[in-house]
Amino acid sequence: MALVTSTEMFKKAYEGGYAIGAFNVNNMEIVQGITEAAGELKAPLILQVSAGARKYANHTYLMKLVEAAIIENPDIPICLHLDHGADFDICKSCIDGGFTSVMIDGSSHSFEDNIALSRKVVEYAHDHGVVVEGELGTLAGVEDEVKVSAEDSSYTRPEEVQEFVERTGVDSLAIAIGTSHGAFKFKPGTKPQLRFDILEEVEKRLPGFPIVLHGASSVSQDYVKIIQENGGNLADAIGIPEDMLRKAASMAVCKINIDSDLRLAMTAGVRQVLTADPAKFDPREYLKVGRQYVKDVVAHKIKDVLGCEGKA
Repeated sequence: MALVTSTEMFKKAYEGGYAIGAFNVNNMEIVQGITEAAGELKAPLILQVSAGARKYANHTYLMKLVEAAIIENPDIPICLHLDHGADFDICKSCIDGGFTSVMIDGSSHSFEDNIALSRKVVEYAHDHGVVVEGELGTLAGVEDEVKVSAEDSSYTRPEEVQEFVERTGVDSLAIAIGTSHGAFKFKPGTKPQLRFDILEEVEKRLPGFPIVLHGASSVSQDYVKIIQENGGNLADAIGIPEDMLRKAASMAVCKINIDSDLRLAMTAGVRQVLTADPAKFDPREYLKVGRQYVKDVVAHKIKDVLGCEGKA
């Protein structure tokens, strides 16, 4: 099976009341962990690549890793998506380079400039058979090259979504309802809460239209504990409660982005091995454990949060 767009995935997810996991990839072990879990659970899959990942791993290497994943997992649909494309040029580069989906993040611009930029990307992408995700509202937090202070974050304004989608032609829309990038999403002692009232209003204004949640890692305290016990410093790392994500997936949210949870799992495995035996120096030994933890995280998300097991 060749790479696919997310169009059919989202249609089925919306109608079925579940969401597709969009997992960020940076190296071979992370690609393997994600795709092995999805393949075994027969789950549709979005592999997404940030600008930082392209700089780190090189576009060509990442494409070959994804091609290998397709060969190893021929029974599940896989979409390759650009996460947080900052401008037209990076979106064009990914479209020309074989991606089947791109995100243009114009959320830091004015409403009109966001529309103009997003429309430009949509026109080029659609001419090449690629789908586009846009964004309205701005998430706080730090992840890769996305850095937004709490003061500069803003919830999506439901009254703007219909005009934005109609004028840009985007195929899906990322909205801001209280999720946040990175592992430190909330202050200690505060109760995480998503603005489901905004999501409900967006759903009314865009019936049947796929909505995306960024910054949706739950920051497993099991992995935080392993990291802390093995020399790490992640005290007070807090994520999005998984019951809230499951609720969102049962509504209009068709794509849920997960990155920090994978980083935590990989880091926990590596630290655990090297702390237990400081004499180890073979990357295969510690990366193997990290890869297994990534696989475990993805399997859990597919089965217990996203609800997309067996939906391939």
